Amino acid sequence: MSSGLVTGLFSIPEGMAYAAIAGFDPVAGLFSGVVPAVVGSLAARTVLMVTTLTSAIALTAQSVLTDAGLDAADAGNVAMLALTTGAVMLVLGVLRLGVVLTFVSNAVMTGFSVGIALQIVTGVLKDATGYRPHGHNKLAQLADWLAHIGSWQLAATLTATATVAVWALAHAARRLRTVALLIAMVVVSVAVAVLGTDVELVGGIADIPSALPHFTAPAWSALPHLIGGAVSIALVALAQAAGISPSVPNPDGSKPDTDRDFTAQGLANVAGGLFQSLPVGGSLSRTGVAVSAGARTRWAGIFSGLWLAAIVLALAPLAEHIPMPVIGGLILVVGAELVAGKVSDVRLVLRTSPLSAAAMILTFLATTQLPLQQAIVLGAVLSLLMYCAQAARRSRLLALEPAGDGRWRTAAPPARLAPGRVTVLDYDGVSLFAELPRIERHWPAPAPDAVLILVLRALPDVPSSAMIKLLRRKADELHRAGGRLVLAGVQPPLAKIAADTGLAEHLGPGGIVPATGVLFGPLESALRDADSWLATRPGTPPRPRPDTDGPGPAPPP
Repeated sequence: MSSGLVTGLFSIPEGMAYAAIAGFDPVAGLFSGVVPAVVGSLAARTVLMVTTLTSAIALTAQSVLTDAGLDAADAGNVAMLALTTGAVMLVLGVLRLGVVLTFVSNAVMTGFSVGIALQIVTGVLKDATGYRPHGHNKLAQLADWLAHIGSWQLAATLTATATVAVWALAHAARRLRTVALLIAMVVVSVAVAVLGTDVELVGGIADIPSALPHFTAPAWSALPHLIGGAVSIALVALAQAAGISPSVPNPDGSKPDTDRDFTAQGLANVAGGLFQSLPVGGSLSRTGVAVSAGARTRWAGIFSGLWLAAIVLALAPLAEHIPMPVIGGLILVVGAELVAGKVSDVRLVLRTSPLSAAAMILTFLATTQLPLQQAIVLGAVLSLLMYCAQAARRSRLLALEPAGDGRWRTAAPPARLAPGRVTVLDYDGVSLFAELPRIERHWPAPAPDAVLILVLRALPDVPSSAMIKLLRRKADELHRAGGRLVLAGVQPPLAKIAADTGLAEHLGPGGIVPATGVLFGPLESALRDADSWLATRPGTPPRPRPDTDGPGPAPPP
């Protein structure tokens, strides 16, 4: 219960700040921590995860509404966006499509997160210093802000600086670390009120009611314009939340379930959208606060929402007196922490490979130049291209040659099959269409009366159609040369596909050797069948058996 109180208090400055930087009503940021937190904590499989508004979600939501030409101040549009986002999450969870997030690489998410940090910082420069920077993108705005330091308002700049300084002092004390943002907000707000400093207040941009969130009817007419953007918000939110379960394991030792967490966040969005909430997702920062404050069960998240509702009811008028430079200073702190937290990831990506580094940099630049929903889609496409490139590079054919004593050794595939002989190749790949040109380059040329046995231990049960076409074509080439192709270790689903697609017919009788429970048993069967087939060919010498010196073949090293 105490951890819920601390988390609820922390939600006041953070929720208001995130809503403000995206141009939403700060009240919506507050209410995003009430109903969604309760519903999300009740349903999540990751029991300590707190579902609420994050900076990336807020900025992406604002970008989606702007790109759709919809008014972000219209509560009906916001409700419709939250409901649509929740529906997308529910579909992903019910269909158990949590695996889709594995295609958003760490490099892409790192570039996106650093870009979001820059968005956060540039979004509050006007509040923090009184000068609104100009520029066609966030990098240009940051440069313009630095170039016009003489135009900064002294009172606003000093207030924001004091906020950062008080936060730093509070954060230095271990016991106060989890509430350092709250302490900075309260102390500097009181100081501004006492000194009579002339700065803009929260009450000047929004009235905060002393009431619980009320029902808001969604604007159904906005639905056709929001579906694509809702998918982008869902990807951003779920990708952020996917990092919570590995970082915050369940105290009872139960296993996390990404699909259950998808469903929980979907329910939180649907319920919250009807009660004045912005789109939400699992928040690593809010979850970290709860854990630091002693959270051990899902009740921490539930009570964080309940406590926040009680605080809003009792102290809402006071929130209107919070200076906007204080909110600006707090958000600068949040942005700086986000960047600091990603420094190690940036270094890791830069040291991993040029391809990963390029994906990270491109995603960062896209985040600063494009609407965020387009940036995350571009990042997902980059991730898929990286996956295709890596799969294509790792795929290979290896020749298996008898090494005596019943063992096999690996070697490079021959350029041409030996006439009247058996050649064994092992396929290592994922049957992705992008890898087939590489496989075909290493495929041996056909020869008269040659048998090629292709061991398919690694081929997926459902290969790509491009793989099926390649195998049919290679089987036909061998048949025309008087040889044959045999597939060894074929699983039942693949055998059915081979029959349905005509591959089995191209291979001919005995062209498919089913998988068994014995490692390399199908290869032994294929070798015996090949011997029998070659014995029927005129002028074909007998093939030396690889197991004459031992009990049988062993797996290749």
